[in-house]
Amino acid sequence: MRVLVVEDESMLADTIAEWLRGESHAVDVANDGAAALERADVNDYDVVVLDRDLPYVHGDDVCRELVAAGGGTRVLMLTAAAEVGERVDGLALGADDYLTKPFALAELAARVQALGRRSRPAAPPVLRRAGLSLDPARHEVFRDSRYVPLSRKEFAVLAELLRADGAVVSSEYLLEKAWDEHADPFTGAIRLAVLKLRRKLGEPPVVETVTGVGYRIP
Repeated sequence: MRVLVVEDESMLADTIAEWLRGESHAVDVANDGAAALERADVNDYDVVVLDRDLPYVHGDDVCRELVAAGGGTRVLMLTAAAEVGERVDGLALGADDYLTKPFALAELAARVQALGRRSRPAAPPVLRRAGLSLDPARHEVFRDSRYVPLSRKEFAVLAELLRADGAVVSSEYLLEKAWDEHADPFTGAIRLAVLKLRRKLGEPPVVETVTGVGYRIP
């Protein structure tokens, strides 16, 4: 998934981002509300982890803008305020979930994963196709009962191809969902990731190239 972490405490923001990247998500970071809105205008995020108390543009206003823009972006709001009234106010703004500080990173990651499922059409917990099975929760991939160790990016690319259910997925879409905003679209990262995937998945090949369009698992 593509996730935006909006948190003015840089160390906390980076810690959250690294944890989520460890779950094979593509993560961008913004340290204030204005920067968050700029990134949301450019990128299509599945989930935004949003601190409520932000400089320049308050988190409440960022949430309102994201909700008003429509689309499938889900908002997980963070705050140091634990009172019920504060949580109710945050949800009333359109936030999909609410987490008070301090929190466990494992819980935050689980909530992000749950919100990400709500931002897309329903998919089975374990993705299966062409003898492959991918379990997002356990971060495991098997081909014909053989365990296949994959890097974070390879796992993310394979997950998107399986979610497409046989449809062609463009390189641009894979880059958007599996890499962050610092990725260079001209580096050939997708082609290299697919090449490594094919090697690890073994014969016969299951990832098909559709020339000039993208990739699919037929």
